[in-house]
Amino acid sequence: MNHAYILTLSCPDRTGIVHAVSGFLLERGGNIEEAAQYNDHGTGLFFMRVQFACDRLSHAELRAQLKLFAEPFAMDWQLHATAEPVKAVLMVSKEGHCLNDLLFRWKSGLLPLDIRAIISNHREFYQLAASYNVPFHHIPVTAATKAQAEARQYEIIETEGAELVVLARYMQVLSDDLCRKLAGRAINIHHSFLPSFKGAKPYYQAHDRGVKLIGATAHYVTADLDEGPIIEQDVARVDHSKTVEDLTAMGRDTESQVLARAVKWHSEHRVLLNGHKTVIFK
Repeated sequence: MNHAYILTLSCPDRTGIVHAVSGFLLERGGNIEEAAQYNDHGTGLFFMRVQFACDRLSHAELRAQLKLFAEPFAMDWQLHATAEPVKAVLMVSKEGHCLNDLLFRWKSGLLPLDIRAIISNHREFYQLAASYNVPFHHIPVTAATKAQAEARQYEIIETEGAELVVLARYMQVLSDDLCRKLAGRAINIHHSFLPSFKGAKPYYQAHDRGVKLIGATAHYVTADLDEGPIIEQDVARVDHSKTVEDLTAMGRDTESQVLARAVKWHSEHRVLLNGHKTVIFK
């Protein structure tokens, strides 16, 4: 049986990188099944994602040999076994549409995740978590207890070995310290088409401005509120007759779909960070 892997890499651009990667895999009996690359002429960086099968070497042997191969290219690389789903922790507050959507897609086999826990600052969704047999952790957060609450949250994340944290409408602003600890592995859904209407109550802001499009943005979490690298966005058309409540109801579907796509691409290792931006190999 073939062992399938995904190799992602970025490095300074130069001639012969694709040839070198292909040759490296060929020499080790690797069969490339999917490949994509991108040259960012603005930054001079090269990005590549390769999905391949290889049963000649073990995962550990491949990693050891890749480390030596990558050094002359100054590559930032990762190797993932496709048979291993991404361990994830979901965080939520009082609105559960994104959480419910992710759980359903996961159980339906549409997301390559291993959801290890749900963390919430409210109790609303403990029964939903139980119906999916996912441990539920209720951790209240106040201004006075924020540091202790985040310490407990991070303890759960690390204990579960989470490679991904999804803020599925978790409505607390994470501290700079926790943002740094989760850099590159925490995805947030913002109910607005960023960079417009950042912060709290974006649908109220949008309604006040009389927008004709509302949207949602999935992005990586950074210490700068709603400024992280964007993974996915989508919009829905509205008109002057829509109330704030109408915009909020319409936006829920968009939020769920945008977040699900972002989580899927991340868990399939299709998203590579490029400074403040992302490269996505769909």
